[in-house]
Amino acid sequence: MGGHGPGATLMAHVRTWRPYTLWYVGLVGLAGHAITSDRHDGARMVAAWAVPTLIWVAAHYLGDYLDRELDAVSKPQRPIPSGLIRPRTAVCCGTVLAAAAVGTAAAVNYRTLVVTAAGVGGALAYNGFFKARGLLGNLVRGSLTGGALVFGAMTASDLPPVRILLFVPVFWAHDAASNLVGTLRDVAGDRAGGYATFPVRRGPRTAVRTAAGLYALAVAVAAAGLLTMAGDREGGLVTLLVAAGLGGGAFGVLYASGPEPAARLALRSHEVLVVERMVLAAVFLVPGLGGLVAIGILAPMLAVTLGTQQAMRARHEFPNGAPARPDDAAAAPARFS
Repeated sequence: MGGHGPGATLMAHVRTWRPYTLWYVGLVGLAGHAITSDRHDGARMVAAWAVPTLIWVAAHYLGDYLDRELDAVSKPQRPIPSGLIRPRTAVCCGTVLAAAAVGTAAAVNYRTLVVTAAGVGGALAYNGFFKARGLLGNLVRGSLTGGALVFGAMTASDLPPVRILLFVPVFWAHDAASNLVGTLRDVAGDRAGGYATFPVRRGPRTAVRTAAGLYALAVAVAAAGLLTMAGDREGGLVTLLVAAGLGGGAFGVLYASGPEPAARLALRSHEVLVVERMVLAAVFLVPGLGGLVAIGILAPMLAVTLGTQQAMRARHEFPNGAPARPDDAAAAPARFS
């Protein structure tokens, strides 16, 4: 790393944070708080956002550490194989962030330590084992975001209320679907390397259909859950329609792309879902916090997401920018977040 200046090293850390995905899981935590609480405490709302976010970023550092040898072959531009971040530094950063999450969770509600520990352990297990285990890996990945919703609920209640279980499938199914779309980007490389993701096992077309089915389940459960909430349910339903329109567009492009979507197209579809899932999380902020507050929270996060996706994402995922053909991305396993 001696040849790199501090500015380049700092930017490498920012790239590791994936600022285009950074904001979503905290919105899910806020949604859990908003669904559960009638009176909203500012400090607890911050914790509902911060703890899942800290775990999310910690998982990026630790996941990149676990993937460093694969990235060295296929994605040498990434921070660890490029030498901008040492492997030991990545482990230290991930550990410190995970410890900060645990400490913050304990200060808010010590009972959340079970959920927090499960989130940290689940993220490590996903990156280290489940990611290459077909659909099971995608379902495990979705369960982590469901845990963020439960954590957010526990910032407003000693124990998660039974009714929060109605909303968990929204984010479990959605993130499994989004993660499955992410695996479509690396089908050629995964197939060549014997990495048994779901589209490698069953084919990209089956993977698209499965992801679309999971996505439809998420939207249907979200609509049913909204009907149980007090407050501005109509505003929530309008927000849900916006999210569903974005999601429908993302899946429509994949369906129209033929039997195996090009890597660039799969990335573009996932980029739409990255924006869409933030709108989906905001659906549950509207009845609990009000439409104006929800927009005030969501709008700046969307702006940063859109800007950083445009500026950073293709360069992070593909050497020398997005490839023109699926086999140009022959690479390590998909690491969409």
